[in-house]
Amino acid sequence: MTKVISFISRKGGTGKTTNAINLASMLNNLGHQVALIETDTNYTLNTLRKMEVYKSGAKEEALFQILGSDDDRIAEELIKMKDQNKYDYIIVDSAGKTTDEGIKKLCLQSDGVIVPTSLTQNDLLVSYQTVEDLSPATELNEKLKIMVLPNRIHSLTGSKTIMDALSNLNAHILEVMVPQRNTFVNFSTIMAEKQYLEIAKEIIKQLN
Repeated sequence: MTKVISFISRKGGTGKTTNAINLASMLNNLGHQVALIETDTNYTLNTLRKMEVYKSGAKEEALFQILGSDDDRIAEELIKMKDQNKYDYIIVDSAGKTTDEGIKKLCLQSDGVIVPTSLTQNDLLVSYQTVEDLSPATELNEKLKIMVLPNRIHSLTGSKTIMDALSNLNAHILEVMVPQRNTFVNFSTIMAEKQYLEIAKEIIKQLN
């Protein structure tokens, strides 16, 4: 059965795209059938994929799909894709300015929603508001799991410090973190970053 994992935040720059592509690449590397959908109408990941294919000579048909959508279409497209049962996982990279209606529709079709956040005051405030906006969807979609992913965390930051900073968020705090490293920021749509394996495993575990 196809699982839909959506990355949602009320602002750009929190790590939605970075983590969506790292998760999609890792799941693909593990042998799963994966599709990645971006709802930002600039479709930057499609452009990146074309550049990588051109430079590397990789065969695009052998890679996981990257598709474009928007607020108005994503929910209906997810329904059709799930009915086809072609994919193990569909990863959605939502736009930073997703509408309230768009968030609601996306949550109703998702198995998991991931809110990535750093520990800066601004990101924490945005994450708090995002989680509050998402919470009503759990009443309509009982299988929906809202998860907060600590992102861009200094390697010397302890787990207690992370949990204390995120304790006001009414969501499941993932017991992994994305370190503040260039390897995660300079992502590839072809090659999986091996250090993302434990993060991917933890996300998938929460949906089973």
